[in-house]
Parts: sequence; structure tokens; C-alpha cells
Amino acid sequence: MVDFTCRHSYRRFEVHGQEKLPNDGAIIYGINHSNTLMDALVVLATSHHKKVFMARGDIFANPTVAKVLRFLRILPLYRIRNGVAAVKQNTDSMEQAVDVVHDQVGLYLFPEGRHRTKHSLLQFSKGIFHIAMDSNRVFGDDHPVYLVPIGIEYGDYFRYRSTCMVNFGDPINVTDFIKNSTEENEAVLMNQLRGMLSEHLSKLITYIPDDEDYDATWEIVKMKNEKRVGGLYKKMLKNRATVEKIQRYKEQHPEEAKSLFSRVMDFARHRVENKISVTSVAKRRPLLNSLWKLLLAIIALPYFLASSVVNALVWVPTVIVKSKLKDPAWGNTVCFGGKLLVFPLIFIAGTVVMFCLLPWYWALAGMVALFFSYDLWFDYQELCRRMISDIRWAFKGKLRKEYAKLDLKRF
Repeated sequence: MVDFTCRHSYRRFEVHGQEKLPNDGAIIYGINHSNTLMDALVVLATSHHKKVFMARGDIFANPTVAKVLRFLRILPLYRIRNGVAAVKQNTDSMEQAVDVVHDQVGLYLFPEGRHRTKHSLLQFSKGIFHIAMDSNRVFGDDHPVYLVPIGIEYGDYFRYRSTCMVNFGDPINVTDFIKNSTEENEAVLMNQLRGMLSEHLSKLITYIPDDEDYDATWEIVKMKNEKRVGGLYKKMLKNRATVEKIQRYKEQHPEEAKSLFSRVMDFARHRVENKISVTSVAKRRPLLNSLWKLLLAIIALPYFLASSVVNALVWVPTVIVKSKLKDPAWGNTVCFGGKLLVFPLIFIAGTVVMFCLLPWYWALAGMVALFFSYDLWFDYQELCRRMISDIRWAFKGKLRKEYAKLDLKRF
């Protein structure tokens, strides 16, 4: 039920690279962390194999919460910021983690330590590499230990029912690496593994160097590659190609690039002020695009209104909770939680009532309509948002000229 709800939290959900997973050893997975709890949930949804996660230790402070988390196969990993006493508890967690890996159950960690809604990577903490090296020391002679990177790419970090791709990378054979290394210093070996995992993981997502030009680079990538290109994986590759072109331009023409980035950010600010979506910007005929959306919106309006009423017990609390969030990245997790916990009750109650009051064929049709109502309620709003954005863009001649002057064809 959790996996089903998670997959349907996205209009499009793709998994790539699972055929690369080794079947001859123990695996520790390193995942980029960009979208709160959804990162763990989308990884859970990739397969039904047993999984054990490690999470930051401070959420285990409450004994009752700690029991629930351990029941859900989550182990604590403490950091210096949690205090010296807390860090001492890592010994037990590390030993349990090594036991998990030894039993060839997948161990999943977010080595960045915290989430951040960017297409880049923070510096990795040492926990995952300690576990990998300890595991190799304990049982590496019996079967190899692997580090496998997992890249998660979202279409939007803040909009429910966007897109999600989970991309498994090439495994790093830790056992062979240590065996073939001439370096004996563990700290050096750990840093080398850190560099390897970071490099592998950066190739699985739209990776943008985390510098002062990040925002301008991502704005250009969005404007260039908003159109569908045959799947999320191909779109990610196209994004990466655009980033590479931008980086080359930046190296070869530093002054021109600096001027361009400044103008791109000015345009982005004007675009947001005018409430125009980046999806509208690259369209040559925005008004024509808005017409078919308007027709579809009119046809689907009765269904949307009915869905609004039926699902009020889900979306009203969701809107209230989201309005109080300090970190908007938790918004998708809140929407997921509403659908997982409340929508099944609405669906069951609605189905029973319809089969009691209506002929079976009408009740069956109503049940199907009700089943998709929560997801399509969000999709309808997204359709209207983009339609209104297209109309605004069509009549913003000055802004369209500003976009044309950017001359992004070079990328």
C-alpha cells in the first residue's frame, strides 16, 4: 500500500539501472538526499527486497519513536552536532549495520546527512564509509562488499504529482579497492572512497556544480529542456548535456557568461513576478497550447468539483499543514501522508455507499472515478496553472522579447 501510494504520488515514476546490482556480495547503498522522507519512500518502491535504512540519530530521542523506527528497520546514526555522548552510541549502530550487511540485506544511507532541494551534492559524511570498511574487515574474505550509488531526480521538489526517477549506478567493489590499494592509512582510503562515490553519484542526476552560478544554470536548463524527450532518463541526459555546454561556455567566455547569467536571473525574476511557469517560456504558440487545455479543463470541471467535495477530508488538512511548514520541501510528504492514511477510508466508505444505493454498473463506474479522484484533483489544478501561465505568456510581449535576447540557442 505504501509503495502503491508512493508511485502514484508522481505522474511519472521510472526506475533505471537495477540490472547493474551485483549478486555475489553484500551491498551498501548511498543515495542523494533532496526531498525529505520521499527520498526513502521512492527507494522503497523500487523493489520488495528487505531494506534497512539509517537515519540521523536525533529523531530517536523519544523512546517510543525510537521503537517505532526500529520496527520499521531504521537504525540511528549520530553526528558530532548531537553531542559526544550520542556519538558514542554509534558503536552499537555500526555493529548492527555490519550485521545487516553481513546477512546480505540492503543497507541504505543518505551520506549527505541532510536534505537540500538542489541538483548538486553536499560533502558526504564518513558513516557510510566506516560501515563499508568495517564490513570488509569482518567478512570481506568470505564475500565482497559493494557501495552502490542511487541517484534520485525529481521534476519538481515542491509540487505533488510531479515526476520521479530512481537511477542505480555502477557498483564500487570496496573489497577489491582495499585489496589492490597500496595505501594503508584508513583515513586516506576513506577519503578516496568518498571521492569515488561522489563522482559515481553525480553522474546519475542532473548535476550542477554548487557555485554562485547554480541558479542561473538551472534556469537555463529548465527553459531549454522543458519539453518531453521520451522519458525521464533521456531528459536527465539532455539536462546534463546542457549543463556541460554551459560550463564550457563559462570557461571559454567568462565575462560574457557572467553577463548572460545576470540577464537570465533578471528574466527569471520578471517571469516569477508575472506568475509565468517555465513550462510556458519555450512554447512558440502559447495561446494555441492554452486552448486545448481550456477545453479539457471545461470538460473535466464537474469531475474536479465532485473530487473536491469527496476528498475534502484529505486536501483541507493537507493545505492547512503545508501552510505552517517552515521547510516547503516537506509538502509532498504531507500530501503522500494524507493519501496513505485518509483516502483509503474515503474510498472504502464511498464504495460501500454507492453499491448500497445505486445499480451495480453505476456503482462500479463511481468506484473507478473515486479511485483516481485524489490524483486527478491535483492534475486538474496543474493543468489550470499551466493554461493560465500560457495565456499570460502569450500577452507579455515585452517579456518575450527579453527572453529572445538571451539567445539560448547556443546551448
